[in-house]
Amino acid sequence: MSQIQLTPAQRKEHRSEAHHLDPVVMVGGDGLTAAVKKEADAALNAHGLIKIRVFSDDRAAREAMFQTLADELNAAPIQHIGKLLVLWRPMPEREKVVDENRMPGPRDFKVLKYSKQSGQRPEVKTLRVLGNQRLTAGGQVKRAKPKQISVKKQRSQT
Repeated sequence: MSQIQLTPAQRKEHRSEAHHLDPVVMVGGDGLTAAVKKEADAALNAHGLIKIRVFSDDRAAREAMFQTLADELNAAPIQHIGKLLVLWRPMPEREKVVDENRMPGPRDFKVLKYSKQSGQRPEVKTLRVLGNQRLTAGGQVKRAKPKQISVKKQRSQT
């Protein structure tokens, strides 16, 4: 695999986004093991932009780890500062699972309640309407009426 090439402007943008991140992968004394590569790959799939902390004092070894991770994980090397490495890879598209049996969830509506006295501001209330309820024109929540069944269908069901 080859690593992703970024423009300096894109690299700068990712560097600023990574500033507030905490390291999600730690490389210990054993160095770059298969488990470390697997965790870094999983973190890149989950987050896209990750920080890796390397507990090694050898700068050349850290630089080699940085390039190896970028090459093997098909990621863009963003920054190597001290013992922190920052990698970025575009996140894969997630498939949205459609459940046909799912019922509609609760909805929130904002309703204005006007005061009986003139000159006062109307009160804004947020009402939660469940799937089997409806909101009337007067701002009240009522249970939805059961669905009407035609006479022909009633006869055929019995």
